[in-house]
Amino acid sequence: MSEFAQKKGRGAQSQPQNRFISTRREDDFSQLEYDSEWQESASRLKTEFLHDVSKSIISENDSPDVGFRHSLNPYRGCEHGCAYCYARPTHEYLGHSAGLDFESKIYVKHRAPELFREWLARPRWKPETIAFSGVTDCYQPAERRFLLTRQCLQVACEALQPIVIVTKNALVSRDLDFLRPMAEAKTVCVAISLTTLDESLARQLEPRTSAPTARLRAMRALADSGVPTIAMIAPVIPGLNDSEIPQLLRAAADAGACQARYILLRLPWAVKPIFLDWMQNYSPAHRQRVESLIRTTRAGELNNTEFGERMRGNGAVAEQIQRTFQVFRRRYKLDGPGIELDSSRFRPPQQPGGQMTLF
Repeated sequence: MSEFAQKKGRGAQSQPQNRFISTRREDDFSQLEYDSEWQESASRLKTEFLHDVSKSIISENDSPDVGFRHSLNPYRGCEHGCAYCYARPTHEYLGHSAGLDFESKIYVKHRAPELFREWLARPRWKPETIAFSGVTDCYQPAERRFLLTRQCLQVACEALQPIVIVTKNALVSRDLDFLRPMAEAKTVCVAISLTTLDESLARQLEPRTSAPTARLRAMRALADSGVPTIAMIAPVIPGLNDSEIPQLLRAAADAGACQARYILLRLPWAVKPIFLDWMQNYSPAHRQRVESLIRTTRAGELNNTEFGERMRGNGAVAEQIQRTFQVFRRRYKLDGPGIELDSSRFRPPQQPGGQMTLF
């Protein structure tokens, strides 16, 4: 994409071909290259909110690399616009591109709280931990407007349903009125993603997320309220932010985190051209080196789908990253035992009007 058409505040700068669609439309704006008024309007891509008509809110997976079986996602697509997001290809299933469409066409599941209540009220539900969210961020900016995560959290609080929240948005601290009692009942923990302490890099790499300082403040607020908090150093990008691992772990410990984990960058399907394009725009002089280092952790490729390796990689660089993480995690006392959530006191939530479920 030429410089005059760059989209401000967006991680992707292109629309990679949807691999499920054989035809493609190519926009040609070359005749407008010197139209300053058009350039300004074209540089600001507005977010569209679309109604999602899903009739189920809980997804299930059987991956041994993922620490949960069930997850709840109130939104499809993510305004955060992280250039590396592994979830981008999910938008292709909806007929969109994994690029700009993923971060500007957000599907909103308005019935999420109602569907969640119905799910938990089913007699066959055997309570186990549910993740908010397993795909896109449940506290992305859309949540300020739609409050769906908050409403689902209220249902979980009522039912004493154990949940784990994964987010990179400080908005999670807004819901401490629910998180505090859930923490007391041992039914919640929160994992906050930390990628870099460099505010400039964060703004380029994760354009609509909370700033690193804001995430650390949220982590401190959660910890001070008794909410178990995990620092997710994710993704670790060889040659870009792997050198920050010690500083990130120290900052997380100072903010009250009780554990830390990491995930190595992976670039599946359409994420690969988006990230490499971002790297070319952000730091063209370092693109080749970063790409080369990523490949050394994936047996010469940019992604590895093998269970047991896809989150950690292999080879000397991957092993060095793992050793560094382990040393400093231990130094800052972030290597404690796993957080056990309690499902023994689960109680099915009441249906509106006292109606009982048929299933």
